[in-house]
Amino acid sequence: MSNAAVEPNAPSKSLRWVCDCFHNDLKALPESAFEREFGGKARLLADIVYEVNLVNDHIGMVIRNEEPFVWPEGQWIKAPESFEGKEHIVAAFEESSARILATAEALSEADLQTTVMTEWGERTREERIRFMAWHVGYHDGQLNFIQTLLGDDGWHWS
Repeated sequence: MSNAAVEPNAPSKSLRWVCDCFHNDLKALPESAFEREFGGKARLLADIVYEVNLVNDHIGMVIRNEEPFVWPEGQWIKAPESFEGKEHIVAAFEESSARILATAEALSEADLQTTVMTEWGERTREERIRFMAWHVGYHDGQLNFIQTLLGDDGWHWS
């Protein structure tokens, strides 16, 4: 993996854009949304952001050829009790996304095509970056839905 400064590659540009959208939508939510349960079955905002960070951090470790942490057991990822409050949750996303963006943006075109071992077998680094962009975008849709439940139908992506 090259550490030389290069023009950001296309997958990292997509990842940056979706992380920026997610970040803006997260910041647009009121503090009260971070303490609220929606319908009794929906995940808390803390759970959603914690999962996004966990997935990105795990994939980032794999892309950097580091030994990834053991994935938590259970059906749905739940944030620890200490992962609460808008300011803390937004800051945690900023830190996690900065880390994965630095990793993705440092990759050359050749680096993107090298493979890493995943739970689904060998995948290219590019495939893993594109998966992260898809995953963050999926969860940004959940943030958008929560916004509308709270009466906010505005766009926060600019």
